[in-house]
Amino acid sequence: MPYGIDNETEEWFKGLEKKLYAKLKTQCLRLGSIMPYVPEHGCYYDMGARELTAWTNGFYAGMLWQMYHAFKEEEFRRAAEGIEERLDAALEEFVKLDHDVGFLWLHTAVADWRLTGNETSRKRGLHAAGILAGRYNPAGHYIRAWNGVRQGVAIVDCLMNLPLLYWAAQENESPAWKQIAIEHTEMALRYILRPDGSSNHMVDFDPETGEYKDNPGGQGYESGSSWSRGQSWAIYGMALAYRYTKNQAYLDAAKRSAHYFMANVSLNDYIPLLDFRAPKEPVYIDTTAGACAACGLLELSEHVGEYEKPLYVQSALRCLKAVQAFCEWDPDKDSILDGGSARYDRASDRQVPIIYGDYFLTEAILRFREKNIFDLVKK
Repeated sequence: MPYGIDNETEEWFKGLEKKLYAKLKTQCLRLGSIMPYVPEHGCYYDMGARELTAWTNGFYAGMLWQMYHAFKEEEFRRAAEGIEERLDAALEEFVKLDHDVGFLWLHTAVADWRLTGNETSRKRGLHAAGILAGRYNPAGHYIRAWNGVRQGVAIVDCLMNLPLLYWAAQENESPAWKQIAIEHTEMALRYILRPDGSSNHMVDFDPETGEYKDNPGGQGYESGSSWSRGQSWAIYGMALAYRYTKNQAYLDAAKRSAHYFMANVSLNDYIPLLDFRAPKEPVYIDTTAGACAACGLLELSEHVGEYEKPLYVQSALRCLKAVQAFCEWDPDKDSILDGGSARYDRASDRQVPIIYGDYFLTEAILRFREKNIFDLVKK
């Protein structure tokens, strides 16, 4: 059985897979090659038409490639290819791109290359990797997050973009790009991940000297709080760093982050609060953190021993079962996972369906069904 789950759970996942297929097949035919973010009045709009370089614009294509890998149906492939081609204009406007080029092109061009061997997609992925590597600041050993005046900010999210550099370093035989990914990960160990397993969202450095200045609150409640999606990035990002480097310190960091996350979600029936260190009222949740953490926990489970593995698999399973109450499986309605929150201080995308919640939900279901596209990375 996948991940050692029992027959009853296996049947439950088969049912989820059927719902996922029915939902995304109908949605794919209806939406084509748009780039969704948050639905308005129950319908997706095209974020790509509003802001082509938005960091979320690769997730829907990532879902489509996952579905193509699982079911080999051309509708998924054609729609994903359309999104990838639209993103060529974003590569041309590279000055507007930031650290999230990994999220944009890992789920589009790199997925395409892995599945189809499309050489143009490989070149797109390498181009994006070069842009990401160009954001490296050697004074502080970090990849700069955003553009504008915030020259010295590094964030936990970037751990999830580093696999683009690991992939590109191997494809292009460029160990320097792998070293940049390692340097950013080492910085995260020192300044972003805390000893108790919790995580800062942001760290601010002097961009000229690399000197540490502050850890602002970021998208959580305040400085020193514990933004739950940031915690999920830490689990998954450090587990992936171990996959590509086999550095035990990264695996240990992923475990600490996972243990902290698991302890906190257990207090709320495995539905993540938006911030684990925020006032009791008002209560804000973030289901996207649960879906992402489930993927990270499954990734982590693949790098530990036989008798340690069930802790992470069963915790991932509990997270997925908890967020099912927030899922909309009607094929005629856009989006799946409700209850997602982008940040603590903005109501417009707080406790709503968000496309990356759907992506990580899709990935987690297909991981349990052993149909995940990242299984190709293991070969």
